[in-house]
Amino acid sequence: MVNQAGTRGLRAGAEHQVYALTLAQALAQELAAGRVELPGFPDVAAQVQRILADEDVTPLRVVRAVGAEPVLAGRIVQCANSVIFNPGGKPVLELRTAIARVGLDFVRTLTISFAVNQIRSAEALRGIEPQLHALWLRSVTVSTHCFVIARRLARINADTALLAGLLHGVGALYIQTRAVTHPDLASNPQAYAAVEREWQGSIARALLEGWRVTGTIVEAIGLLHRPERDTGGPAGLPEVLRAGVVLERALGAPQDLEAAIAASPACTRLGLTPTVYEAILQESEAEIAALRGVLGC
Repeated sequence: MVNQAGTRGLRAGAEHQVYALTLAQALAQELAAGRVELPGFPDVAAQVQRILADEDVTPLRVVRAVGAEPVLAGRIVQCANSVIFNPGGKPVLELRTAIARVGLDFVRTLTISFAVNQIRSAEALRGIEPQLHALWLRSVTVSTHCFVIARRLARINADTALLAGLLHGVGALYIQTRAVTHPDLASNPQAYAAVEREWQGSIARALLEGWRVTGTIVEAIGLLHRPERDTGGPAGLPEVLRAGVVLERALGAPQDLEAAIAASPACTRLGLTPTVYEAILQESEAEIAALRGVLGC
């Protein structure tokens, strides 16, 4: 015979399954209808993304679009004067010169960073700001790891790796903003996590393709949601991104770092060992601090 406490537990579990199913159905409908858009995504950020996706983009068009948002423009100038792009200490004051120094790939990254920070401060999402902040911190940590790993261990563009790391959790970000309308799920992390695991890959692809993010980044992020395996050949963006995620997860449990690296085919293909990792962190300390600053951490 089931006692009253057990009955309540079963009833609560069933209710959470219903809430999870309702959220999953909403996500499926939005995907099918092509309505996957982050709430509060700034118009200027969307415009800059469209301009940067244009094969005939000109520096003047980018300067005009970015210049319409003083916060974003200031972030780009700040970045151009950081140790990453200005090791000689020659200051840049004009936006046009700053964009030329950091490059269009980095402008795209800073635009995404600006947009996500604007979303986090939206009034409708204030109730989940701590969760959004935690997710953003993880994304920034992954992205900075990707940047320094790409520069030192892989023959790929470090700016591309940085953007991939920053965007790898965008599917989870979207689901968090939609879960606001399903507050009952907050009391059942397992049910929520199941929805996130099932849907974040598809949601991420829809968002990234809508933003016209390069296909190599879209594919690398998509591979994160599949079992890791060694496919042979030289390490590329998927391996750098996977390594960045592995390292970020191990930061909370340093005693597991060596085991996490050893268990990752991506780390093996990159030649990334605990000793190499520590050396990279020491060499990149100033770069990582500068990146975290311009990305809003």
